Amino acid sequence: MTATIVTIGDELLIGQVQDTNAAWLARKLAGLGIPVRRTVTVGDEAQDIAAAIGEALESTALVLATGGLGPTHDDVTREAVADHLGVPLRLNALAYQAVERFFAERGRAVPPHGERVAMVPEGFVALPNSVGTAPGLWMEKEAVLVLVPGVPREMKAIFDEEVAPRLRRRLSPDAISHRTLCTAGVGESDLQEMLGDISHLLGPDIRLAYLPRPGQVRLRLTGGGARAGPKLDRLEAHVRARLGAHIFGTEGDVLEAVLGSLLRGRGLSIALAESCSGGLGLHMLTNVPGSSDYVAGGVVAYSNAAKRSLLDVPAAALESHGAVSREVALKMAQGVRARFGADAGLGITGIAGPGGGSDEKPVGTTWIAYADGLRETARCHRFGTHREANKIRSAIAALDLARRQILAADRV
Repeated sequence: MTATIVTIGDELLIGQVQDTNAAWLARKLAGLGIPVRRTVTVGDEAQDIAAAIGEALESTALVLATGGLGPTHDDVTREAVADHLGVPLRLNALAYQAVERFFAERGRAVPPHGERVAMVPEGFVALPNSVGTAPGLWMEKEAVLVLVPGVPREMKAIFDEEVAPRLRRRLSPDAISHRTLCTAGVGESDLQEMLGDISHLLGPDIRLAYLPRPGQVRLRLTGGGARAGPKLDRLEAHVRARLGAHIFGTEGDVLEAVLGSLLRGRGLSIALAESCSGGLGLHMLTNVPGSSDYVAGGVVAYSNAAKRSLLDVPAAALESHGAVSREVALKMAQGVRARFGADAGLGITGIAGPGGGSDEKPVGTTWIAYADGLRETARCHRFGTHREANKIRSAIAALDLARRQILAADRV
């Protein structure tokens, strides 16, 4: 099975909204072993939608289209598909009952034309939407056509809860399979050197790809055919043995959640003192549901005065070593730990750029420190010159340092 993804909406074509749906769906389909042959974006014109979906149905066994299923006049995907296939639209009773429940739970009556989202082309199955009103739509003939809302939250819920299980039932044992190992703190070139010569583990049916992002690299292991499992096992075992603690998780894991699980599992709390990262580290940690179990608090101490007054960083350390230094990063970690009574503290201070650097401390120089009362450490990083990327790298490096220190304490 191969797939085409069609994303629908004028807002995508004019750049008003970034198309994240296609990338998310492509990752999900790859995880199921379904290669995406192409992605297509069209506007809200019915003829363009019909043409794109019709062409895709002729060339791939699966077409997944997002957008245009809402209740407003510019949501015309269901009508375009029905016209293209020559079938009528009919009110789906179960889908409309779900719409009624959705509004009743919010103390509201179904708005005028609310039944429009429950109109289903003949021959399609309505897929329940657990977080919205418009159902997904599934048709299975020579090819599979799936229509889902363009709202990312609704699209993801319908895909995970309804579409993916149906696709899994159709897949053969010879489908392509993927495994992903997530790493932090090491670049792709260094990872490749650490892995050494792995040519004996690769081949036409077994591949390894490096997928970098700021501060992290995902390693995608791909195998094809019914006998790929043991070969992937050998490759994964080699990668894990060589990279060790650089690996923090697998597909779907995020560093902040992994660190949170470590903290919660050991009954520890953490506090962050941030300068160049501007609070991004704390933002990442508190994006995880239940993070109040282990996040004590944080301070964004951007100026030297704030570092002195809020974190008790000595003026002498700032004057002698500068704000971007090992000594100040450690004092920040110690100070925020004491201020919040946390078990561990992180300190982040650096030169985010694009200006402010020097020969001794070029743009991107960042010191990150960890302190927990028993162990203290600080590391210097030399990131690039892109301000936003440096903020992301700083926050990720800090969370990764905490993760590694907690794991190291377990081995003592």
